[in-house]
Amino acid sequence: MAETISGYAISWQRPAIIAGLFEERFARGSFDKYLAQNPDVAALWSHDESRPLGRVSNGTLSLRSDNIGLYYSLKPNPDAPLGQEALATVGNGTVNEVSVSFTPVVEEWDDSGDMPKRLITEAKLYEISLVLWGAYGKDTSAQISRAMSNNAAALQRIREKQRARGILK
Repeated sequence: MAETISGYAISWQRPAIIAGLFEERFARGSFDKYLAQNPDVAALWSHDESRPLGRVSNGTLSLRSDNIGLYYSLKPNPDAPLGQEALATVGNGTVNEVSVSFTPVVEEWDDSGDMPKRLITEAKLYEISLVLWGAYGKDTSAQISRAMSNNAAALQRIREKQRARGILK
């Protein structure tokens, strides 16, 4: 079975307090324009460029914008020590948050309250990282899913049907 780490790198409109200085949120689809033009985003371990886990260009990372946020699916190499570490620590729940490296292109500021608020409506996305603690906390996620190949899944369905009919025990 292939193991995949997936979840949300960003949830739209969910606030984060950045360095105690301002509140930040992302508007729905804020990465869409950049991803359409520059889709080769990387997945890293804790923003460390020397510890890559995957990237869009080699098919080990996929990203999609939906109603909730920016969803990712990462297939780290299970034969590499870093891939094993990522799968193990996400699998046991030690690491379960995500952070992003980005540059805002279009942003709106609201200084009317006690704390300034920034809404990012367009941004460049460079990488997502599996992290212990991210700025957006539990509004991001990292979890393991174990996908079976089509053949294995079909064989499992056949065996379940045979058990139901009493052919297999």
